[in-house]
Amino acid sequence: MTRLAALLLAALLAVAGCAERRPAAELVVGAAQGPDSALLAGIYTAALRSYGFAARPETAADPIAKLDSGAFTVVPAFTGQTLQRLQPGATTVLSDAQVYRAMIAALPEGILAGDYTTAAEDKPALLVTQATAKAWGGHDLTADLSALPKHCDGLTIGAVADFPAPGVVGSCRLPAARGFASETALFAAVRAGELTAAWTTTADPDNPADLVALADGKPALVRAENVVPLYRRNALTDRQLLAINEVAGVLDTAALAGMRRQVAGGADPQAVAGGWLAEHPLGR
Repeated sequence: MTRLAALLLAALLAVAGCAERRPAAELVVGAAQGPDSALLAGIYTAALRSYGFAARPETAADPIAKLDSGAFTVVPAFTGQTLQRLQPGATTVLSDAQVYRAMIAALPEGILAGDYTTAAEDKPALLVTQATAKAWGGHDLTADLSALPKHCDGLTIGAVADFPAPGVVGSCRLPAARGFASETALFAAVRAGELTAAWTTTADPDNPADLVALADGKPALVRAENVVPLYRRNALTDRQLLAINEVAGVLDTAALAGMRRQVAGGADPQAVAGGWLAEHPLGR
């Protein structure tokens, strides 16, 4: 080997060594304003960190727009809300799988979706008294949402102001929801018999134990809202994608509600997410 060739080889090896030591780019996990979105961002940030990747959460008014522009790498979202944003006319798509597939088809070209959480959802749900649930359930002792159309006439329904309440459940076109300033007042009205039912969501940490949420069975009557990670096309390695996809196998609705309860009590969303993931390690 000539002296010149040896010098060139040494230079190439030095450059390669520097490249190997250069820290990997930090992944940015986007969140919308508010503690619930910050919590989801914290969960996926913690998932990436648990696999050894540098990641940090960042807040924006429109995280999906930031994802589309390349400013964010990953944005946790809910399937139904994302579909509604991208394709407002998709009102007949309701089940978990249907909503997920329709959402994927509607995503911008540069955005892909990871695995959605089959056990973690935050979809609209109706709360009724235990007496109503038993009366509507008949021989089944407690009713599910499919019983609602049989009792459609005369329904009085309430919701906290600005709640995106479904207008139709099965064959029942619901009356406009009566607005309440707080969930405390809303749930009290159900207990007092002023309302037949109250809108909430399945992962609402304030759902009271003495009221019954009408479960949505099959076929689904209310649009699915499962947690899903959206990410930039070609921005994640296979192992980084594995890290965010594994959240789908461990997160469930009860855990999501429990973490939200902690955050509502003043805990830091990132700390809550990290603590939960430490108790439910990925890849096990």
